[in-house]
Amino acid sequence: MAQIFDPLPPESLGKILCCYLNATNKIQVARITNIPNWYFERVVFPGQRLIFETLSEAQLEIHTGMMASAILSDTISCKRLRIQDPTATDQTFSETRISKEPDLVGSATIAAAAGVE
Repeated sequence: MAQIFDPLPPESLGKILCCYLNATNKIQVARITNIPNWYFERVVFPGQRLIFETLSEAQLEIHTGMMASAILSDTISCKRLRIQDPTATDQTFSETRISKEPDLVGSATIAAAAGVE
């Protein structure tokens, strides 16, 4: 998968395709900081899916925003967000969802099917 902005270093091995769903009602920033010589940061709007290519050892940080501030609400291994078969239909990949309950914000759970909101 070609990424126009900030491509992975060309010598990178073990690339995987991932999908993250912002299941909250807040704007989030998804960031990967543990891959040397690479910068990845994207805004993810409520209900939006982010599909991206990264290395298998990457950790996706989810920062949830309020007015002019954001807190690190979760860190997810990109191995858990991996799309097993990029040619499969929309109903076959797993995605991570952040709970909307106030006492569970920041805990990640895996949804078995796409489109579950």
